[in-house]
Amino acid sequence: MDSLVSTQWLANEMGASDLRIVDASAFLPEHGRVPALEYEACHIPGAVFMDLADLVDTASAVPNTLPPAEKFASRMQALGLGDGSRIVIYDDSPIKSATRAWFMLTMFGAQNVALLDGGIAKWKAEGRKCAQGVESLRTRHFTAWSDTSHVRTKADVLANIASKAEQVVDARGAGRFTGEVPETNPALASGHIPGARNVPYSSLFNPDGTWKAPDAIRATFEAAGVDLDRPVVSSCGSGMTANVVIFALHLIGKEDVALYDGSWSEWGLDPALPKATGVS
Repeated sequence: MDSLVSTQWLANEMGASDLRIVDASAFLPEHGRVPALEYEACHIPGAVFMDLADLVDTASAVPNTLPPAEKFASRMQALGLGDGSRIVIYDDSPIKSATRAWFMLTMFGAQNVALLDGGIAKWKAEGRKCAQGVESLRTRHFTAWSDTSHVRTKADVLANIASKAEQVVDARGAGRFTGEVPETNPALASGHIPGARNVPYSSLFNPDGTWKAPDAIRATFEAAGVDLDRPVVSSCGSGMTANVVIFALHLIGKEDVALYDGSWSEWGLDPALPKATGVS
């Protein structure tokens, strides 16, 4: 299974015994939307709902950080996602939250995971059927395993400012990156990690919400000054849209990419850390 599948591919595969469909929609508070209710009102038939708000490390002082492997495995088992499953994820979210689910599933050991190109919006635009209510699947074993080699801490990123071993790519909008647009959380400073490049996550999609072609993705990064021959650390506001950058790079075959999970929610809150404003 490819990492990005079409709505027609999914329609053809529905009903396969090893296929699992997941709605991983999540929203920011300012969106004023409740993902579980939207899922119950309309989801792709057979899809289960992955509550990303629950898949966090509640012991961390930083919001929205990755959960322990055992917690993640337990939640996946309850959803019916297990070893050997082919998992297709979609969302209906402005922040493309399915990429966060993809990152976690692959980090925690799932072997066959894809995103639905265009999400449920494309599915509905094509007149395909939706289901209502809550889907329940038989519990399956999900092996608790974790590869943190693609995750960076605040200390890692701070050390990298001096070493420049990895490039930081910030997925936030240009105004927040430059500091011209203040953060919604007044406790956070404005600006970005020194030396970071800005690739707004929205720039990686076509107008209809499908992913850009690989050549166009590559051109977007290169136009932002990203050297695709060097390793990348992806950052954003709260560790969510940074995963869009990671998946986009995956689509062009680049795997030496890591997530700064704390992102600006952690960096911008610490007055001792260096910060930059402007375009670079």
